[in-house]
Amino acid sequence: MQYIDSDRVDLRSDTITQPTPGMREAMSEAIVGDDVLGDDPTVIELQNRLASMFNKEAALFVPSGTMSNAIAIKAQTSPGDEIITERNSHIYVYEGGGYAALSGCSIALVPSQNGIMNPVEVEKSIRKREGSLGHYPNGTLVCVENTSNRGGGTFYPQGNLDSICEVAKNSDCSSHLDGARIFNAAVASGTHLDRMVRDFDSVSVCLSKGLGAPVGSVLLSSSERIGAAHRWRKMFGGGMRQAGIIAAAGIYAIENHMDRLVEDHNHAKALAESIGRMPNFNVDMDSVSTNMVYVQSDEITSNDLLEGLSERGIDVLTIDESTIRLVTHLHITQGDVNRVIACFESLS
Repeated sequence: MQYIDSDRVDLRSDTITQPTPGMREAMSEAIVGDDVLGDDPTVIELQNRLASMFNKEAALFVPSGTMSNAIAIKAQTSPGDEIITERNSHIYVYEGGGYAALSGCSIALVPSQNGIMNPVEVEKSIRKREGSLGHYPNGTLVCVENTSNRGGGTFYPQGNLDSICEVAKNSDCSSHLDGARIFNAAVASGTHLDRMVRDFDSVSVCLSKGLGAPVGSVLLSSSERIGAAHRWRKMFGGGMRQAGIIAAAGIYAIENHMDRLVEDHNHAKALAESIGRMPNFNVDMDSVSTNMVYVQSDEITSNDLLEGLSERGIDVLTIDESTIRLVTHLHITQGDVNRVIACFESLS
């Protein structure tokens, strides 16, 4: 499914995808209104569809996953509170410290195995001001990322998710799921979306990654929380007018691009298995669960590897001095996979 007019293979992220012809047609034909005034019918349809899919009371369309997480945190915490999340989570590593700047929260970082938190470690990381002589902040929100980006695209076993939500509830905390790649998690685990998120108080769903929409995420929660989130969206500058044009892309994506995610997972596994067998390269196959491959080398620096691949028409991102990341998506074909493997062979 190659729709980018380029001779390069871009594995930097699944965010680089461009609208397919069918998606562009749906966008051009979208019926629109003014979403700030609440009368864009296509936005309303997208929100209602996702609320139904995830069995949540209400939904709110926002420009990005970062904003969705930000308003979820803001709507469920007070300044001085503490959120609890995995030590390499997107909320902590890649969102500019928004939890501190926008919500006034500190953060407790939980250790993990390939990005997956253990419920016991989550419980140990929740601090409460009561009984601490005023020393501790009040832990009020547990945040989980599924799939785990820095974990290598790993997904949570359902038992872990249920137990973490139970820990949060028993500790008088709300629970938020950063589902930037939740559709990948659902396809890989075989778990229905509504079951996966059943016990979470809020869920962020991204449409512009694996599903291939150009813009947009949706926050799902109770009607009361979404009412509060709507106000914070306005204050954070996230109100959009004729947003039905991009909401139509999201509707097309959930109708046409969910089932095909297994192709991305198969391509990632093929890359991982081949590259992992080559001299100078290491791949932790236990972390290759969805559409990401982290390649580590003790012999070639990540920058040198990036440059070598770039010269051969392959684009990737570096993670640290010895690790690069490859992400498969709807524009990557089997021919692209073969080409990437050949390029790594020439560098091994």
